[in-house]
Amino acid sequence: MEDERSAKLSLRLRERIEREGAISFHDWMEAALYDPQDGYYRLSGLERWGRAGDYRTSPERSPLFAATFARFFAALYDELGRPPHWTILESGAGAGHFAQGVLETLARTNPTVFSATRYVIDDTSPSARALASERLAPFASRVKYATLSDSAAESEAGIIFANELLDAFPVHRVTIRGGRLRELFVETCDTGDFVWTERDPSTPLIADYLERLNVELEEGQVADINLFAVDWLKRAAMIFKRGYVILVDYGAEAGDLYDKSLRPRGSLRAIHSHRHMENVLSGPGLYDLTTTIDWTTVKRVCLEAGLEIVTFERQDRFLLGAGLLEELARMTAGAGTGAASLDLSATAREMVLPGGMSESFQVLVARRAL
Repeated sequence: MEDERSAKLSLRLRERIEREGAISFHDWMEAALYDPQDGYYRLSGLERWGRAGDYRTSPERSPLFAATFARFFAALYDELGRPPHWTILESGAGAGHFAQGVLETLARTNPTVFSATRYVIDDTSPSARALASERLAPFASRVKYATLSDSAAESEAGIIFANELLDAFPVHRVTIRGGRLRELFVETCDTGDFVWTERDPSTPLIADYLERLNVELEEGQVADINLFAVDWLKRAAMIFKRGYVILVDYGAEAGDLYDKSLRPRGSLRAIHSHRHMENVLSGPGLYDLTTTIDWTTVKRVCLEAGLEIVTFERQDRFLLGAGLLEELARMTAGAGTGAASLDLSATAREMVLPGGMSESFQVLVARRAL
């Protein structure tokens, strides 16, 4: 599938392949998602969020998600000694639904925390930043837009929060052929379509990654290696002298993630209109591309970067422990209509009852030693 929105990016990728030869899937995925002009997260006018878009994240499904985390953030603020100033930095903030919910909840229920808070929005998409700026206009005096690298803190204490961010980083795809580690590259065929080809690994870090996990892939198995997540975590761990890194994502331990019987073709998915697309190489820039997180490596990198793992559990259990039911009662009491109360209750059930979306997500809380 290709339309005018991806035609320009497809042309540039074809021209690059013609000049340089086959490119790693990592580079192809990075362009498909983050090309400054035509990448999926950069295109303006592309519906990404909500029922009419490609996916819905927890902050968009229910205000309870952000309200519960705001309650949790307030408890962390107390643990940090109630500093006069602190920063909440949200990476991959999208259209600002989560930030809005957190700031509204803190302003209403924890004014002391709210008055100390500077909220930093980190998102690569200009259109997402524009939507966030409009949504967060009532809080403009305490909201800043900056990248993770530029944010080294205006306060020495704070939180870095990322919801469904690491799964959107470009990955290296690898396989075993004739007993040798090979990387999947992308080239073009006679019709101009993008097709897979195999080459020697583009970086020795891929083999190092698997070796550190003691993972031996089987012949013909495909696996996805997220080196970008490792680099991001190392940077995130250094932002605050005192504080927390909080990650919410869907993932698995390495033993399951790289088990051929469970994921013989890896975990890469292309999502469009809430459906999985069969050909991930068609229409670059039109689809969301995502992979399952390797929590074993995430936790190891956190520890090596000087962070202590405080919590790692399923999202539904975390939300219940963090006070979701209490937030439900508070918000229901303030709801203007019976319909609003019923909607809150329905989304709460979706987040905590067996079979709900939260069963597939995990929450990791890591702390830099105080």
